[in-house]
Formats: sequence, C-alpha cells, structure tokens
Amino acid sequence: MSSIPPGELVKSRGGPYSSALGIDPGAADAGERFKWFLAAVLYGTRISESLATRTWRAFADRGVLTPDRILATGWDGLVGILDAGGYVRYDYKTATKLLDVCAALARDYGGSLDALHAAAADPRDLETRLKALGKGIGDTTVAIFLRELRGVWNKAEPPLSPLALAAAKSLGYLWPAARSADRALARLQQVWAADGQSARGFAGFESALVREGLRIRRMASRHRAD
Repeated sequence: MSSIPPGELVKSRGGPYSSALGIDPGAADAGERFKWFLAAVLYGTRISESLATRTWRAFADRGVLTPDRILATGWDGLVGILDAGGYVRYDYKTATKLLDVCAALARDYGGSLDALHAAAADPRDLETRLKALGKGIGDTTVAIFLRELRGVWNKAEPPLSPLALAAAKSLGYLWPAARSADRALARLQQVWAADGQSARGFAGFESALVREGLRIRRMASRHRAD
C-alpha cells in the first residue's frame, strides 16, 4: 500500500478544485452549485487549468455567476469576459454553449440545478440530464462537476476518473492490475475512511489523485518527446 496517507496527499497536491475558487458546492445556497457548474464547464475544455481558473475569476469579478446574469450579459458580453480570462481559443463556442445551457436550465428546471437533480431518476439519468442541457456538455464536464457533489446530491455518483485511477495505482492505493473503475472507487473510499477522513471530504482525495494523474501524464509525454 501507499506510504502516503490520503490526508497527506490532499495537503501536498491540493484538495477540491471548488475550494480553490472559494466555492462551496455543499452549501445551502443553490447558487454555489451553479458557480461550480460554470467552473466545470470552463475546466471541461482542452485548456490549461490556470487559464480556466483565471477565466472563472473574470466571471466572478463581473458578478456573472447565475443563469440570469449569463443570459442578460449576452453573447458579445460573454466573449469579452472569456477573452479577459485568456479563454480566447474557445471564446465564441463557449459563449454560445453557456447561453444554450442557461436557457435550457431556465426553461426546463426553473434555472435550478437542484431541481434538475430532483427530477433525475438515478445517477445515470442525472448525468444524461446534465449533458442534455446543451451541446458541448460531455462526459468530462459532467464528471468534473459531479465529482465534487458526492455526498451532497445523493444521485451524484460519477465514475472514477481514469487519471485518478492511474494515480491511485502509481501511488500504491490500488493494485497495478486493477481494472474496474467501480471497484477501484469503492476501494479508494475505504482507504479514505481508514485514514479517519469524512465521506464528504472524499472529493478532495479524488481531486488530489486527478492532479497527480495529470502530473504523471505530463511526465510521460515529456519522456516520449525525448
């Protein structure tokens, strides 16, 4: 098994991505969950974490953090915010995506992600409904979003990220031959609990593993380039 206790890994690699943005997805205020959804949309594109973070802060600085504010800002205004954050490569496409998603959320669920969750029959239906909000909301965005809703929404049970799985095997939390993401997730939850950690805090462990998985992937890419 790993010589690094899970709690120590979180301290060294960083906890939930939402925490770094000052967002609390588990808060009573449903607006916090939309803030995190907006961040997940930005992180879900093939762009650097630092640029996605900077772009989310550009939205926050302008107070454009609700479906109504996004719709009121309009396409040109959203492109301006995205460009201010450095999201230039995907500015037009993302502005359109955000408008489509917020319009669908307002039309079908009264602008509430909590209402969307309540309408879902089970975890897979929840994922389907989120993806149905608009073109470009795919598996990656949904997984990023729901990963930090574990223990908050009872239907938030996304599959373990391949990055987290690779990191968990590399660090010794799982056997190298582990293949089943569902079994691996259950095992990692046991490892987390055995370290004296709360179930609500598991998202931090997953996020730390994802960061480690990204580091491993970058190193592998450099070796291939050499």
